[in-house]
Amino acid sequence: MVRKCSITGKKANNGYQVSHSHIRTKKLQQVNLQMKRIWNQKLQSWQKIKLSTKAIKKLIIKS
Repeated sequence: MVRKCSITGKKANNGYQVSHSHIRTKKLQQVNLQMKRIWNQKLQSWQKIKLSTKAIKKLIIKS
């Protein structure tokens, strides 16, 4: 399964890890994903989805 947020669509970001001697090596900055149960109004049931923490904060603010 892809490491991607179901709501915001966030995914890994390419970046550099810079050492003290300024040697740069490529790295991936992964999204902070959490498994959450969300109530689905249409299906009238709980669904488990992967959400980023930013999406969770947005859901809490809306409700």
